[in-house]
Amino acid sequence: MVRVGILGATGYTGVELIRILSKHEDVQIKYLSSQNFNGKKIEDVYPSLKGFCKVELQELNIDDIVENCDVVFTALPSGYAMNIAEKLCNCGVKLIDLGADFRFDDFKIYKEWYETDKDGYGSVSRVYGLPEIHRHEIKNAMIVGNPGCYPTSVILGLAPALKSGIIENHIIIDSKSGVSGAGHSPKQGNMYAECNENIKPYNVAKHRHIPEIEQELSNLNRQYTKVVFTPHLTPMTRGILSTMYCQLEKHISIESIYEIYNEFYKDEYFVKVLNIGEYPSTKSVYGSNFCHIGLECDKRTGTLIVMSSIDNLVKGASGQAVQNMNIMFGIDEDKGLKMVPVFP
Repeated sequence: MVRVGILGATGYTGVELIRILSKHEDVQIKYLSSQNFNGKKIEDVYPSLKGFCKVELQELNIDDIVENCDVVFTALPSGYAMNIAEKLCNCGVKLIDLGADFRFDDFKIYKEWYETDKDGYGSVSRVYGLPEIHRHEIKNAMIVGNPGCYPTSVILGLAPALKSGIIENHIIIDSKSGVSGAGHSPKQGNMYAECNENIKPYNVAKHRHIPEIEQELSNLNRQYTKVVFTPHLTPMTRGILSTMYCQLEKHISIESIYEIYNEFYKDEYFVKVLNIGEYPSTKSVYGSNFCHIGLECDKRTGTLIVMSSIDNLVKGASGQAVQNMNIMFGIDEDKGLKMVPVFP
């Protein structure tokens, strides 16, 4: 039985972790931390968890975590996980960070985009936690940097095309996300009156997920790959739909492109390549750990259009984190994650 701790348990990703792990047969939730609800039971803060998790929320205490946990999920703002990572690892506790602290190969890029004054990763090593790409490394990792939600949808959508060399290395990405992607803390721009019946771009050409996307796409492509990335906030709770526009290196039929994608993902349970002429939607993956991918080819302009959809709180965050945990502890990768998407 894997003993689990969740730091930042009352945010959206923390609650989603509890929802998933409370039904995981190989897991026992032992430790939950919260700054705002210390001393309360999680089921009293979130009635949706009544009867599923009665663990009391505590202030963050490293000694208690080390004593009670085999793995810790950190669902905290950037910078927190880095402060505790080395001690946890030295005590044999594995760490899966849902923040950005351990997503970057080059720490200088992290410092630049996240404006941190941290000096470096210290003596710890980390693995980028996208299982479909880095499964072998994740298996032996002590620290996993769980990918961001936008990068998950983009990288999974583009990986086969880049690995096969059928597209050029300059890509335009249009992504749309539900409001839960902005987190649990109240902000004026996330209020109902601001979001309802409204769609708007934000952080255009400067979103923090840009360097993460470029890092992983460049690794797949084996050369520096640039993206133009525009995210949009849409009036829905969950979901991401990313549409990528890629210039084809040479003429290739849509049937051949589908063969490339189906071969690449033939053994992947959580990635579904849709049929020719079928396009993904956020509703088709709602509440699940699946990624749906659709493809289209604009012959007139020689453009490959890749569309991918995920639930930003599951495959884009907590579900993928549990997928990583399963790999790290030798558990079946889909254990606890075979949730049928909710529809309608």
